[in-house]
Amino acid sequence: MSHFTGIVESMREFDQTGEAFVCVTLAGAKGSIPQEIGAKMLVTEAGRSCGTIGGGRVEEAAIKRARELLASEGESPCELIEWNLQKDIGMTCGGVVTFLFEVFHAHAWRIAVFGAGHVSQALAGVLANLSCRVDVFDTRPAMLALLPNSSRITRHLVEPLENAVETIPDGAFVAVMTQGHRSDKPVLERILRTRQFPYLGVIGSASKAAVLRRELRESGIADPVFRCPIGLPFGKNSPEEIAISVAAEMLQVRGA
Repeated sequence: MSHFTGIVESMREFDQTGEAFVCVTLAGAKGSIPQEIGAKMLVTEAGRSCGTIGGGRVEEAAIKRARELLASEGESPCELIEWNLQKDIGMTCGGVVTFLFEVFHAHAWRIAVFGAGHVSQALAGVLANLSCRVDVFDTRPAMLALLPNSSRITRHLVEPLENAVETIPDGAFVAVMTQGHRSDKPVLERILRTRQFPYLGVIGSASKAAVLRRELRESGIADPVFRCPIGLPFGKNSPEEIAISVAAEMLQVRGA
């Protein structure tokens, strides 16, 4: 009972945070097997999280396959695999096992926010109500501490901010909302030189966008493409209403 209690608790935690994982279940067996049918194991990108399906080589093979599924671009949420323990796994026992691999949150919506100011705090709060994972980067511990408490939000203390660009997963949406033009530009320049994201926005006015584009061209970036201003054209200029308009724009882009 404690085995399954731990599995359920871990699955609930992963569901709250949006962390990708695979639930591996021993679904069938013939002959000598290392664990009872129904045994489960959870695997994240880092490896086995909890539970066991028998240990040893068969578990190593299952962990390897689970991590391959997490890293793949396929859309299939599950896979049924039959292994001969002697021929396929190299074990001395000659049983045959069938494993069900169920993939959860493998392609969770990831959003990176540079800056933890008032608008970023409001935006993180709005996004925390959606099925996504939000990473917020700032150089100021005091501002990061003001972010809403949510399992979907992760705080990152980074200096300089542009060093965090390499850590953002492919396919993420990125909003640059730092303390101002001087700190926006290095982040934006690093992104435009090294990465490509489906949504890249910078908070600010059209005149700020013009200055940024001119300076980026002078830095050698021929075609600096980003959104600025950001957010759909509704509401007023309060942090809360700006946050709602930016979240709405992100949802619009994601659904396009």
